[in-house]
Amino acid sequence: MADDYYEMLGVGKDVSDEELKKAYRKQALKFHPDRNPDDKGAEEQFKKVSHAYEVLKDSEKRAAYDRYGPQAFEGGGMGAGGGGGFHDPFDMFREVYEGGGGSGFGGIFDELFGGGGRGSGQGGARAGANLQYDLTVNLEEAASGVEKEISFRRAVSCDHCGGNGAEPGTSKKTCNTCGGAGQVTASRGFFRIKQACPTCHGTGSIIDTPCKQCSGEGRVMKTSQTQVKVPAGVDSGSRLRLSGMGEAGVGGGPTGDLIIVIHVKDHEIFDRDGDDLYCQIPIKFTLAALGGAIDVPTLSGRASLKIPSGTQSGTIFRMRKKGMTSLRGYGAGDQYITVHVDVPKSLTGKQKEMLEAFAKESGDDREPVGKTFFKKAKQFFDEQ
Repeated sequence: MADDYYEMLGVGKDVSDEELKKAYRKQALKFHPDRNPDDKGAEEQFKKVSHAYEVLKDSEKRAAYDRYGPQAFEGGGMGAGGGGGFHDPFDMFREVYEGGGGSGFGGIFDELFGGGGRGSGQGGARAGANLQYDLTVNLEEAASGVEKEISFRRAVSCDHCGGNGAEPGTSKKTCNTCGGAGQVTASRGFFRIKQACPTCHGTGSIIDTPCKQCSGEGRVMKTSQTQVKVPAGVDSGSRLRLSGMGEAGVGGGPTGDLIIVIHVKDHEIFDRDGDDLYCQIPIKFTLAALGGAIDVPTLSGRASLKIPSGTQSGTIFRMRKKGMTSLRGYGAGDQYITVHVDVPKSLTGKQKEMLEAFAKESGDDREPVGKTFFKKAKQFFDEQ
């Protein structure tokens, strides 16, 4: 059964030109071979959606398709190539990519995605790349905020040539092929594609005497240092952007940014869930029985926690506003403390004698703990 071009693009027959273009853009990006390396199925689907769009965007071809279906474009009919059937757009995209017509998806479509992408422009100027730096902080630093100095390598403008790329005392010449634009335009069927000029490789100019320091690149690698202010409340995965601290642009293009990715180390005492903190603390069984107060750790220092008499193992206490500072300025989270009753593993003779007296006074010597539970359990099994 032949493919339905409308269904393939996820649109109805009454789709507008703009909606059709958006639908094709979505499908083309989804199945593009660069996103699906070595996936022949995706490559085939990419060809199909490209052909479907080529037909439906043209009013005459669309009318023929609505009337006769896909067979109207088979066997040298109204194919995209003007004869001999469908011209495979993937070959054209491969030519653009291998010819240096862009990085990633920027610049591959002129009609659909706009020519050039970020960083391209008159004279071959390109924006510098963004850099990523992984910064590790501990939980206390994440809670209160901290300032760290970091060191990293990046491409910066060459001091020797001032970023020009030409040896001082010499100059660049405007590329005759592209007229200094750094790009040439090729028309292939229903696509108009801007790609890097093959003569100047997208720079817009020719350098006869390259700079001895940067070899004509206009940039050199150097180690940079900067201070990073980490705000209170960050968590693993939080990102900070330092504008202009990435790699220098090419041909006068803007400098990229430095992206700081935060990683918070695990803590020996506290577990974190959002802005709340959790910890477990053992207490003596005498304290659990009699009640009292103990000092507990918090990120801001020691704090007193009241333990009511008769506290059971596993009881959770909440300490308000003792958690993490909110990154969004909503105050602070809470700290939750789970207490576990610590039963002594060995007793002195006197301690044992005193506990036996306590058990006798409490009636524990006559009715073991859990007797009611065992009665219920026996009844349950007898009923099965």
